[in-house]
Amino acid sequence: MNGKSQLAFALISFLMLSCIAACKQEESKVPDKVKIDTSEIPSKIKGTADIAFSEYAPLKDKPIQLFYHIPANATNLTPILFVLHGTDRDAKFSRDAMIANANKFGFIIIAPQFSEQFFPTADSYNLGNVFVDGDNPSASSLNAESIWTFSVIEPIFDFMKLKIGSSLNTYDVFGHSAGGQFAHRFLLYKPLARVNRLVSAAAGWYTMFDPSIDFPYGTKKSPVEFSSYKNLFNKKVFILIGSKDIDPNSADLRHNEIVDKQGLNRLERAQYFYTQSRLAATQQGAAFNWRYYSLQGIAHDFIGTSNAAAIYLYQ
Repeated sequence: MNGKSQLAFALISFLMLSCIAACKQEESKVPDKVKIDTSEIPSKIKGTADIAFSEYAPLKDKPIQLFYHIPANATNLTPILFVLHGTDRDAKFSRDAMIANANKFGFIIIAPQFSEQFFPTADSYNLGNVFVDGDNPSASSLNAESIWTFSVIEPIFDFMKLKIGSSLNTYDVFGHSAGGQFAHRFLLYKPLARVNRLVSAAAGWYTMFDPSIDFPYGTKKSPVEFSSYKNLFNKKVFILIGSKDIDPNSADLRHNEIVDKQGLNRLERAQYFYTQSRLAATQQGAAFNWRYYSLQGIAHDFIGTSNAAAIYLYQ
């Protein structure tokens, strides 16, 4: 190597060493706050348990306990089913009653508990807290959409997706009795929700897709009064009712001049809701992808109805 080559090599070496030193000096100046905090990465949950949810800011003061079951062989693509309890507010029972089916057919259960402490009335649960007083809807009593009980389902889905490690973009819904009321109204008042399939089972009464009838029996005077329902009729919806769910004096079964037009028991009302919804779809020129099933020999029974729902959804 001649003198010029040696000089060039020395100069390059000096510049490289200077650069490395400068980079190390800059690295040492990086503040801790931009480093990844692994403690903030959610750990995956497994098995059968429950977890508190209060991450949705508008309802942060109304924590919801989420009872879940994740089958041992679940993957990031295992279907997720929201199970909505009745007026007993027993989400644990609702989850437990479906565990065998979840293991058999391969789906994850999320059962939110809308406790009487924080969601004490039919207005705050069955009717989704759309109005302060659902039986007397008005512009002044309309609640902000952010505090509708319906509005917490999507945030729960996003929360549990992280906790489970799911890659799904949609979920299914099964509601029984008061939960069946919540389910079909959720579909109506949250039309952009990421629902794949929905089961409304054994509801005591319904909100019709009819803008000529006042809320809560129709959509008049409500935020969806002038909405098109075509996309809702395109959804995969199942209306389930036990063939023996015919007691007109059943507890929590509402009766008045308006609602009794739907029928005098849950079976008649389910039939009426389905046929009237199909008629509304025809009038709007919409495809109608709903299904109605009368469950033979079943009365107002969560276990029998949920067994049928699992078969229709996942078999």
